[in-house]
Amino acid sequence: MRIVQLTPGTGNFYCGTCLRDNALVAALRRQGHDAVLLPMYLPHFVDEESVAEDAPLFFGGVNVYLQQKSAFFRRTPAWVDRWFDAPALLKRAARRTGMTSARDLGEITLSMLLGEHGRQAKEIEKVVAWLSRPENRPDIVSLSNGLLIGLARRIRETLKVPVVCTLQGEDSFLDALPEPDRCWQALRECAADASLFVPVSRSYGEVMRQRMLLAPERLEVVYNGINLDGYAPAASGPPQTPVIGFLARMHPTKGLEALVDAFIRLKTGGRCAGARLRVAGGQTPEDAVFVGRLQERLRAAGCGECAEFLPNLDRAEKQAFLRTLSVLSVPATYGESFGLYLLEALASGVPVVQPASGAFPELVEATGGGFIYPTGGAEALAAALETALADPAKLAALGRCGMQAVHERFTSETMARDYAKACARVL
Repeated sequence: MRIVQLTPGTGNFYCGTCLRDNALVAALRRQGHDAVLLPMYLPHFVDEESVAEDAPLFFGGVNVYLQQKSAFFRRTPAWVDRWFDAPALLKRAARRTGMTSARDLGEITLSMLLGEHGRQAKEIEKVVAWLSRPENRPDIVSLSNGLLIGLARRIRETLKVPVVCTLQGEDSFLDALPEPDRCWQALRECAADASLFVPVSRSYGEVMRQRMLLAPERLEVVYNGINLDGYAPAASGPPQTPVIGFLARMHPTKGLEALVDAFIRLKTGGRCAGARLRVAGGQTPEDAVFVGRLQERLRAAGCGECAEFLPNLDRAEKQAFLRTLSVLSVPATYGESFGLYLLEALASGVPVVQPASGAFPELVEATGGGFIYPTGGAEALAAALETALADPAKLAALGRCGMQAVHERFTSETMARDYAKACARVL
């Protein structure tokens, strides 16, 4: 099968969606499929070899913004568009986080969902023209998430091929926009143009089925998976001194503030006085301001020297970081659709402590690799961490169980095999 995957890039920080899609396309290729990844908006930034190195970039972020703002840029010739799509310019734009207001972001999102009736219609025609070339023509076009569904109608009508759309994280993004209802309505109206939706967990599939008003047979769950190369537990076993870890973007929505507050409670209350906190993950300049406030809070509580922040680690550094942990917790404040960081921790033999929200209960049950605690803020998390760290033998057993489950059920090879079966279903 020739599968073309369209995936937004971040340009300068690691994103779970980019990592997942890159691993998916690489595994599809290893299994004999002719799989291509086309980056959108900004260049891809992944922690292993990119499968999009030689691919053209579509919907360049600068062009998308300018076309949203001015009708002039919706009619510019191709050579002007290529100038704005220059990799160096896009990389500079990627470093300017926070330059787009919430209102601008909402209007661009709605315009993208309107497809050929939106302000980026010219960009859609570029994608369709590239896909229509005989050497590029796909059997399946795969969209990374539902926010790209506005492309589906033109692709389906012009190329006469199915469009498969992964569902991962759209609800929290749309709900955070200033006027989400218009975008949700546009998403529902576009849904007819996709042949199949592929949620990354059962729980998230049910959320989106209800919110998009989809019939159950239009969805097929395919769990995320990771490339296991380099993931392994520490040769010397878990650390003697308890180490609590965090591995996700250092952003308020990932619950880092709650974890810092829980850590302070454990330390200052004498409940786990010897514990340390190690925080790693993607960090933008905007995130650095938030992290600075948390570091000041730790210092004010007398815990500054017991906490370490390690932004934007590469793959080898991330794997080494995981081997230093006793337990990992990412208490996201929204209903996470999956959470690749759970698989990465479990593949390293590190158990997890997660709130009873989103896909976390489903994944912990499927892997047997950790604890689920009732949602309730920093105190509930502190109590759960205290319980977990009080029984090192049980923690080690959970880590082993989780590691075995990831090796058996949550690899990139398994993900690719299941995804190819889903695509074959609509062919």
